[in-house]
Amino acid sequence: MSNVYFSTLILFSALGSGLIAGIFFAFSTFVMAALARLAPAQGIAAMQAINETVLNPRFFIAFFGTAAGCTIVVIVAYLNGGETTGYYLVAGSLFYLVGCFLVTVLFNVPLNNALAAVKPDSVKGAELWSGYLSRWTLWNHVRTIASLMAMAFFILALR
Repeated sequence: MSNVYFSTLILFSALGSGLIAGIFFAFSTFVMAALARLAPAQGIAAMQAINETVLNPRFFIAFFGTAAGCTIVVIVAYLNGGETTGYYLVAGSLFYLVGCFLVTVLFNVPLNNALAAVKPDSVKGAELWSGYLSRWTLWNHVRTIASLMAMAFFILALR
């Protein structure tokens, strides 16, 4: 892969990681706190609506495109081996792929799926909601930090 293409891919991965970190940061710092202030039925309905509307091509390009970019970056960096920049690229890619992408798949999505299965005004929904808020937000903090770390390592590699 030529240096220009590879540098562009690293830049794309850095920008994508930063964009995703910003989205997750917003949820960690004020969106989830605002939803927690609502009555459970209202909070559940709002989060269900958010979880439906996030499934759109623009978000998919940012989230999955960054994961694809990180996968290519880590493969190329591994194949090139040994240099300091390569370590930054592997670290950035792994932070995004493990701390952001995998955490999303293993923790946040199952929580979202469980929330989607309840009626907002049901007793079961209210019971689920009380634990959902803290667990979802905890894992979102992990995703936020991991995405920021990924961006930082990509920036270090580019400098």
